[in-house]
Parts: sequence; structure tokens; C-alpha cells
Amino acid sequence: MPVPDASTPARDAIDAFLRYLADRDLSATTRRIRKTYLYEYLRHAQQAAAAADGADGQGGTGSEDEAEGAAARPLTAGELMDGERTAAWLAAAAAGKTRTRNTSRGPEAAAYPNSMRVRIDSVNAFAEFLGEPARLDRQPPARGYQLTPGDTEALLHDLTVKRPIHANAMTALRTAAVAALVADTGRGVPELAELNISALHLDGAEPRADIDGESVRLTQSTVHILTRWLAARASIVAELEGSDPGHLWIPTKPGRARGGVPSAKPGISPAAVRTLHASHRALVSQLLGTPLRPGALRAAAEAHMTAAATPEPAQKR
Repeated sequence: MPVPDASTPARDAIDAFLRYLADRDLSATTRRIRKTYLYEYLRHAQQAAAAADGADGQGGTGSEDEAEGAAARPLTAGELMDGERTAAWLAAAAAGKTRTRNTSRGPEAAAYPNSMRVRIDSVNAFAEFLGEPARLDRQPPARGYQLTPGDTEALLHDLTVKRPIHANAMTALRTAAVAALVADTGRGVPELAELNISALHLDGAEPRADIDGESVRLTQSTVHILTRWLAARASIVAELEGSDPGHLWIPTKPGRARGGVPSAKPGISPAAVRTLHASHRALVSQLLGTPLRPGALRAAAEAHMTAAATPEPAQKR
């Protein structure tokens, strides 16, 4: 396919851009985000064009096919990148009007600042791919919502002892253990997902975890949660034939069979990052009423590290 230019149908240009990102080995997460927001942009622009032409202009379920078919004539890439169209889309997105599904804050809640920043980055990357000179001003990352250290401690306790309705007990315990490590270390789930059991040193006066070549001290409450998870994990691994593969985070139940082939027993492969994230969102949503990301616990890590770095006052004799 020739290199897209301003005359290329917008959908074809977006598809070519996504293939370009894949060829450059950009992460699946980045490609998914770019696809989501560029198709949201295309859908909004096509619906606006349809309304201007006197067409129905009412969106459907938000699929890529509807993004192209909302207007009688599909937009070209050059028309899509028109400044007025971009501004109209960003305004609608900021007001929550482009959302295709409900959220805990309502279907038309205002978009988070960081989601708007990524929308702008997606348009800029697409414009650069097309050779278009127009660029939008980048926004600095906004600090995400964070629980206080006290609220984090309460959440970890609830995850450990209060199993939400319909939740698997071992999944809840694994979620608590992952959250406890996030709260103590400040590391994200992708960084913690590949840990082996050998990274944990829970015995002794200064328990710690080895992460990316750094030794991070752990609180006693985290040691307690991790110890409980390791015991639960051992019962799962005991069902395997052969030696323990050593993954710290493992699935707690068999996955779905694919293509008629039964899934591997839990424990053979590590739990995927998306699995750990999904479990956290689902369980925390039931406990707090909102699906907080694991990163919301990082304020506790800052307090923990500050306390660990502060020398204890000398005792008077």
C-alpha cells in the first residue's frame, strides 16, 4: 500500500498508521490506545459531517465500521486533521460526550486530564505519520488520584479479610499481595508481574524484595499478606507435575479452553499483567465503589520510604 497522504481515506490512513506502529515494535498497549482514540476521533468527525450534510448522524455502538459509515462520504485523512474538527472532538471528549459505555462516575462524566493528554499525543503522532504540519500543544501529565496511607492500609486489610461477593478467595488474596507490594515499593504492576519467589526475603528483622536490582524494605503488614499468598500459591502449585516454576504471581484457576485445547494448569505460566490489573479493578470496585488503579496506592510507598530513610532518634540513657 502506498504511503498515506491527505487524500487517503481516513480509516485507511489510521489502519496504515497502526501497522506502522506494529512494525516499529511499539507495545500492544500503545497501539491499543492510539487505535481507541483515533477511531473515537474519526467517529465523532464522521457523525458531525453527517449532521452537517443533513444525514441521520446518530452513532451506533461505536465500532470501526460505524465510524466510517456514519456519513454518506467517508472523510479523507486531510479532512480529518482539520483544526476545527480536532478542536470539536477534544471539547466533546473532555465533556464525556464521546464515551461509548458507562463509568462509575456516570456516562457523561468529564474525562480525566491524562486521557485528554493521550488523545492529543495520539493525534500528534498520527499527524507526524501523515507528514501534516499541524500539531497540538502537549499537556503535562497530571498526577493521578491517590489514596492516603491510612486509606491504603484499610483497603489492604479489607482485601485480605473481606472477600467480596462472588470473588474467588485466592484471587482476592493475590490481589491484596500485589497491592501491598505496590504500596510498599511504589512500583507498578508491570514491574512486579515478572517477580519470582526468590525476589522475596521475608525472614529476619528487615524483610525486603529485590526489584530491578534494588532492595526495597517491606512493612510487616505486607510480609503478613505475602506469607498468606505464598501459602495459597503453594496449594495451587502442589497440583502440578514437576518442579515449582517459581513465578510469584500465578493464575488462581484454569483459563478457558481455546480452539478445543484445554488450558494449562494454574502455576505453569505466570499471571498476565492484564489479569492482575483486572482482578484489582474488579475487587476494589466492589469494596470502594470505584475501580481504582493500583497506582492509587503509591502515596503509601512515599510515606513508607520516607519513614525508612529517617533515622530513629537516639534513646536517652
